[in-house]
Amino acid sequence: MTGTLAGLRVLDFSRLLPGPYCTWLMADQGAEVIRVENPRELAKQARVFGWDRLSPEQMARQRGRDMLARGKKSVMLDMGDPAAQKALRQLAASCDMVVEDYRPGVLDGLGLGYEDMAPNNKALVYVSLTLTGATGPLAGKPGHDPVALALSGVLSRCGEDPEAPGLPGIPAADIATGAHAAFAAMAAWHAAKATGQGRHVDVSMADCSMTMVANILSRHENPADAPPRGARRADLGLWKCADGKWICTTDMEPRYWARFCEAMGTPEFADAQMDASRRDEIREALASLFAAHPRSHWLALFERTETQFAPVNDVAEALAEPHFRARGMVVEVEAPGGALTQLGPPVRLGGEPRPTPAQLPGADTRTVLASLGLDAKAITALYGAPQKT
Repeated sequence: MTGTLAGLRVLDFSRLLPGPYCTWLMADQGAEVIRVENPRELAKQARVFGWDRLSPEQMARQRGRDMLARGKKSVMLDMGDPAAQKALRQLAASCDMVVEDYRPGVLDGLGLGYEDMAPNNKALVYVSLTLTGATGPLAGKPGHDPVALALSGVLSRCGEDPEAPGLPGIPAADIATGAHAAFAAMAAWHAAKATGQGRHVDVSMADCSMTMVANILSRHENPADAPPRGARRADLGLWKCADGKWICTTDMEPRYWARFCEAMGTPEFADAQMDASRRDEIREALASLFAAHPRSHWLALFERTETQFAPVNDVAEALAEPHFRARGMVVEVEAPGGALTQLGPPVRLGGEPRPTPAQLPGADTRTVLASLGLDAKAITALYGAPQKT
């Protein structure tokens, strides 16, 4: 099995979550993704996390856990070395796509920007992922996921506390940006195949984050009219059960709300679904009812009555959920030291290659450089050169 993206060759300079997530989506669909890893950055990372004290077997296991490096080739070169830069430009000439996540101008300064690579590959799609993009008053601004969420208005809608915004606790902007970048890359590649002309694709984390407030703009002509954060509805909520576990309900459609109220033994609430004056009364009554029984009781009840509900799973519970395993969203990947539980492709088109664990940094350097026609002496000069730290 080769996957729907077999034949797509991607040179991946990305390091932070959005870029590796973008190319992970491609690799899991069969694209050949070649990661470029800088030995100096790897050495710093190893010292920070203590990986420099691991045995070779432990390091292979640790590397195998890097799910977003799964199924990718690894080339380790010092990007500050002019000879390495020349080899990377040569490699880009054989690729369909480049993905990078450096601040605007950084790779240009190394001779590895779009303008440096496009002359030798007119159809090249060059995808840049940055916080605020390459244009506009904030171009080049540094920052991570929460800054993108804050700038785009998303944090103003996060959290139940009506007096203060809240961090979501997940890398929402990173994942949204990686997914949007993959879509943009595929669209640009489709156009390049038709016209023979590639392009530079500028993907901004802040731009992608703004899509998360689409519902506000679609429902309110003036965003200031949107209701504040907090428990705004009685027919939706998170409820703590007697055993301390939580359950989520979303019975917003009138027929589901009526069914839910009947199941809870409170049919008198059915006609008060949108009565704001009774919202607190209804929520307090429901919270008291949920607190009287363990979560298993409510799960069984709602399963029988076919309302809208789910347990609030922790990550381990989600990985053990039979539904996700049946759909291939949770997979076992054979790795050094034994199988690892990882996420499968979130979109499965059929024919995806079996997931293979990430290889050690530089595992494919000699093979990839040899494919460029470099001889053993030239490869050793690049790959075996002493690295500055």
